[in-house]
Order: sequence, then C-alpha cells, then structure tokens
Amino acid sequence: MVDFSLSVEERQIRDTVRAFISKEVMPLEQEVLRNERAGVPAIAVDVLAELRAKARRAGFWGMNTPEEYGGMNLGAVMSAILAMETGRTYVPFSFAGSADNILYSCNDEQKQRYLIPTIEGERRSCFAITEPGAGSDARNIRTRAVRDGGDWVINGEKTFITGGNEADFVMVFAVTDPDKGADGGVTCFLVDRDMGWKSEPIPTMGQWGPAALVFDDVRVPDENVLGEVGRGFALALRWIGQGRYMIPARAIGSAERMLQMAIDYAKIRHSMGNPIAEYQAIQWQIADSQVEIESTKWLTLYAAWRVQQGMDARHASSIAKLNGALMANQVVDRVLQIHGGMGYTKELPIERWYRELRLLRIFEGTDEIQRRTIARNLLKGHARLGGIGE
Repeated sequence: MVDFSLSVEERQIRDTVRAFISKEVMPLEQEVLRNERAGVPAIAVDVLAELRAKARRAGFWGMNTPEEYGGMNLGAVMSAILAMETGRTYVPFSFAGSADNILYSCNDEQKQRYLIPTIEGERRSCFAITEPGAGSDARNIRTRAVRDGGDWVINGEKTFITGGNEADFVMVFAVTDPDKGADGGVTCFLVDRDMGWKSEPIPTMGQWGPAALVFDDVRVPDENVLGEVGRGFALALRWIGQGRYMIPARAIGSAERMLQMAIDYAKIRHSMGNPIAEYQAIQWQIADSQVEIESTKWLTLYAAWRVQQGMDARHASSIAKLNGALMANQVVDRVLQIHGGMGYTKELPIERWYRELRLLRIFEGTDEIQRRTIARNLLKGHARLGGIGE
C-alpha cells in the first residue's frame, strides 16, 4: 500500500508555514507592487530581515540545514512542500539559515570563513558558471584560472548570475586545465568581492535581478579552492541538480494561488447576463489548470522523495522541472485570459507573475535541455519506462 498522507508533524509544519505566509508576508504584496512600479527594490532589506527574524522566532530557520549547524534538516520532501507554500506569494521572501549545498564541501578553515557566516546570514554568496557563450552548455566555459606561485589568477566573464549584485563572495568555476576541460580541468574558487571582481545589473522583463560578473586578473590564494583542483564540474552539477525539483515546487504554489483568483473572479464577473463561471470555455480552462497543477505536484514530490532516499533523482527532477515550467506558464496565461483586460493591468499581480514565471522555462536548464536529458537517459538506458519504485 502506498501512503500519500503527511505525518501529524509534517502537516503541522506545513500549516504553520502557510499561516505565517498568509499573516506576515502576503500583506506586503501591494507594497511590493508599488515599489516595483516606482523602480525601487520590491522589499526593503530591513523589512526582509525582520520577516526572517519573526520566522526564526517561530522556529523556522535552516529548513534543509543539518542539525549540527542549528538547522531543522527537514529533508527534500518537506522542503518541496514548504516551497509550494512560499510560492503562493510573489513577495521575494525565503526562510533564512541556509547555504548552497556545495559549501558543505568546504574544509574546516573555509567553513569558518564562508559556510557558517552564510548560514547565519552574515555573508551572501552567488554561484557563477554561466557565461555569455556558455549558458546551458556549461562544459563550454571559457573563464580561465592560471596558477601563479601560491595564487591563481582568474580572467573571464559570467552572466545571468542570481544574487551577483548583492553577494560578497562568489563560487566561480574556471578552467584550470584546458586539455581536460570539464573532465578534470574545471575548478571552483571561493572569491571575495574585495579580491577585485565586479558586478553589473542586467535588466530583465521580470523582477529577477541577475548580474554580469567580470574577473580581470583577480588574484585568489590556493587556499580558496573549493574541493579539489580539477573537480569543480562535479560540484557544479551537484549544485544545479539539487535545485531543479524546487523550481516546480514553488511554481505549484504560484499556480494554485492564481487559479483560486480565477475561480473567485469567474463567479463574480458577469457577461451576457451570467457569471462567466457558467460558461464551458471558462470551466475547461479551470479544469485543465487543476489537472496540470496536480500532475506537477506528484512529479515534483516523487523527485524530492528520490533525493531524500539518496537515490539518483536527476531524471525525475528533469521531468518535474520541464513539466512544472510549462504548467506554470499555461496556468498564468489562462488566468490572465479569464480576467480579461484587468488581468493585463498592473493593478493586479497577474501580469507580474506572467513575466516572472516565463523565466522558469530558461534558468536552471532550459526546456530544450530538459528534453535532451530525458530523451538521452531513455535512449541510452540510464532510465526506463515503468521504472517507478526502483
């Protein structure tokens, strides 16, 4: 028998987080819209800090952080479920007390300088592998790091780096052995901003604020190599892989919130003497959206379950990510259509979600890359049809 129910404790955690998002975060939504229309940050740094402090006082801190670092270590499934809850609002809020998974590969000295301060919120990191000529093709990176005595000198450019404008250190991937390339010739470096790299904001159609990073003869001591020299590409894949099932998880929350908006609006909006909810054209859009949301939910939870069981989750995560990105864009398009002209205005947040969710089909592996991955796994026998439970 397969049991899909949550334990009493898991249900309590989910419901408490849902209440926190509803009570503390959602009331900021109109302020976020006003700030964005005015061209200022969506949420002030001090407001975000206070929100995170409230969450920590309520016991929510370090959801996925190991207990030895003071975290809750809830596991992948609960992390996905909680991402669904935070996804119900477009306020750019996330719980504090976490760090990029590859920072746990720091040695003891690096943990004191980078990992622990990041968990505590004293430092901010960013992950930099994407380049102008190497987006989804991460194996084609050109940023170089050349050894010079006890240091490495880094030259190159990274682009579309999330958090790159705010970070005070970067996990940057550079080629250290061109002959080996991704197969033993890429290294990850921990590089403080005051070592000389610079960032520039990249304007986008949504609220995502990525950066371009420039490394011009940036000198980094050998002690700042993360992991082993030449073993950086494996770290990069680990970072990329851990986030893929979280993207559709958050999209589920957004889609459910918008679908409820569409349902509520369809009941009160009249056309030709009747609520538009009575028309089949509207009903089918609502029904299709619910089916797609539920499908994504189970694909996402299955991928998270595989992660939690220590199983290879790459294939399942690619399926969930592809399905979730397409689902979110289809749902927001229907919701905007149901709202008609009002959905197109900035008075409602639908057009904002429309712009924001379009990104899901591009970052952390485009639709095309996910399809390529899924197809290759099947064609090469790395995954097979009907393989659930294995």
